[in-house]
Amino acid sequence: MDVHNAFLHGDLREEVYIKLPQGFTHSAPNKVIRLHKFLYGLRQAPRCWYEKISTALVKAGFVQSYSDYSLFSYTRGSVEIRVLVYVDDLVVCGNDGDAIRNFKIYLGECFRMKDLGKLKYFLGIEIARNEEGFMLTQRKYALDIVSETGLLGSRPAATPIEQNHHLASDSSPYIPEPASYRRLVGRLIYLANTRPDLSYSVHILSQFMQKPRERHMDAALRVFSYLKGTAGQGILLSSRPDLELLVYCDADWGTCPLSRRSLTAYVTLFGGSPTSWKTKKQKVVSQSSCEAEYRAMSIATREIMWLRQLFTDLGFPPTGMSCLFCDSKSALYIAANPVFHERTKYIEIDCHRVRDAIKSEVLTTAHIGTKEQLADLLTKVLGKVQFSVLLSKLDVCDLHAPS
Repeated sequence: MDVHNAFLHGDLREEVYIKLPQGFTHSAPNKVIRLHKFLYGLRQAPRCWYEKISTALVKAGFVQSYSDYSLFSYTRGSVEIRVLVYVDDLVVCGNDGDAIRNFKIYLGECFRMKDLGKLKYFLGIEIARNEEGFMLTQRKYALDIVSETGLLGSRPAATPIEQNHHLASDSSPYIPEPASYRRLVGRLIYLANTRPDLSYSVHILSQFMQKPRERHMDAALRVFSYLKGTAGQGILLSSRPDLELLVYCDADWGTCPLSRRSLTAYVTLFGGSPTSWKTKKQKVVSQSSCEAEYRAMSIATREIMWLRQLFTDLGFPPTGMSCLFCDSKSALYIAANPVFHERTKYIEIDCHRVRDAIKSEVLTTAHIGTKEQLADLLTKVLGKVQFSVLLSKLDVCDLHAPS
């Protein structure tokens, strides 16, 4: 559902004055206009609109989620409705068609709204559905940005970024217009919402936003060449009834040649489908690969705790303990055995949340081989074969690829 002129529905509580609009004449030139309604562009408008819509939903019996403040849940007997709010766009789902229709009528009485029907396109994300589940892609968005760069006729690249790139230590000349580079990388950041295969390359390219060089621009254009051949690629949210939460975490020790900080990445699978992923440089320098891997486990544990609460608010609590996979045996030993003082006395206390989660039976840890580590896709540049294998295991596929 879409709200017409959403910000105009907000209640203006402060006194706000604006200058006379251009072309409007008045006998007193020093007069100003006092607003009685919000206008687009005011800093208070988004906050007041959110307060207005959340108040209307709570009045209708919805409960706001503490895990995600944009999620509202309604449960009465066997009737369940979930509403996700993004500014003036609402996604409504539930298990009772009559209850959803009555709720839409209620929203129409509160605000001027438009019912857009079944969810097919939302914030640039295309949704296709069948008996296997939901397919989320950004094909139109990807083709649009590839077309704007003039690479529709280029030869598609096999991987987003080349191996042994050494972009951090590159010394090629600076590009004269860095705004063009920032615009390209900014579009890639949004595209990574449904493309875990872009997570590592976007992380690398985002480090040079301030002063990009020619080699950095070439690397960004290579990503668009890769998109040209995989524009329809997306993630499949499977309809399998399995509600097990699996998390793969990995770290690349000392990967940054400038700061010597390690790279951390994780990917979470709920019911066998990827739900969240992240690639980020660690905040401190790790003294060993074991410490870097243990920090990666700690960051992944935080994501597990949040996802378990979020899925519970959605009405789908994970069954049993969540499993955290790591390819470092030494990090797993540290998580299971708190006696290793010599190895852990330099690690911050917040990293030991892994031990607490294991002790409280929230998660369990397991070792996995390097070739089976799905998070490798997010921490380093892989060859074409291994890259394709890990993508297929993540249920990343292309609906428009020839069969």
